[in-house]
Amino acid sequence: MIASIAIVAGLLYLLVGTPRALDPAQRRAPDTLADAVGQLEAELRRNPNQPEGWRLLARSQAAQGRVVEARDAYARAVQLAPEEPDLLAEAAEARALASPDRRFDDEAVALLRRALAKQPMHQRARWFLGIAQRQAQQPAEAAKTWEPLLGLVDAATADSLRAQINAARAEAGLTALPVPATAKPLLRVTVDLAPEMQARLGANDTLFVIARQPNGPPMPVAVKRVAATGFPITVELGDGDSPMPTMKLSQLAAVEILARVSRQGVANRAAGDLESAPLPAQPKAGAAYTLSIDRIAE
Repeated sequence: MIASIAIVAGLLYLLVGTPRALDPAQRRAPDTLADAVGQLEAELRRNPNQPEGWRLLARSQAAQGRVVEARDAYARAVQLAPEEPDLLAEAAEARALASPDRRFDDEAVALLRRALAKQPMHQRARWFLGIAQRQAQQPAEAAKTWEPLLGLVDAATADSLRAQINAARAEAGLTALPVPATAKPLLRVTVDLAPEMQARLGANDTLFVIARQPNGPPMPVAVKRVAATGFPITVELGDGDSPMPTMKLSQLAAVEILARVSRQGVANRAAGDLESAPLPAQPKAGAAYTLSIDRIAE
């Protein structure tokens, strides 16, 4: 609870951002979470055009169990920042939590689809949309929504996710996904980090090594996710690394490979990520390539 007060209070002062407001004689530090939230509410009444303020208020209200008010605060944040995928997913979740039956309504689904239009592999948005589809008695659609996540999560999460997908497929009268076979690697990719990028590497950054169709859709045909430590890093890509069961690496004569260090832990490209130039490659046993991460995504 003390940590929550400190976070709300600290961000409140960042939002206010005026010397007068920071003067201890003009504003006292909150003693409780309720006090901190009250000060934030007062600040937003004074200056409501602050999407991060409404987002912080929504999170704080949710922590207090004020789920309906949190839903409404998220709605205000979305009005001010309608293209931010993380915010859209949070707002959709808040609508479900505020519903008596915990269901994603049509507006929540629209928020999730908007998030995925901006960032197709947004993990929370895909997960929530799949839940909404199962709630709407659309199990085949839910399974299809979830399946691309299999290549983006760790092995333990993939196992539990595969169980949910297969449950949805069973409801739809579909066969279960095949158990992943131990496939031979078709690409061996060594990734190095340029010296000038070393200082920009964060302790919790994630490395994605991606193979995709040249001039094709952004969805990877194979992707490997590892911690961005200990460069150079060598990974192997094969059919077992495909996020889409219907498109395997072995089906393509040529691909484009690239490496990206993500600050947010997602495969989608974001400003500030560290990345390599794309490199043409031919998937076949024994194929080896080297990528150098030497640029910053804009």
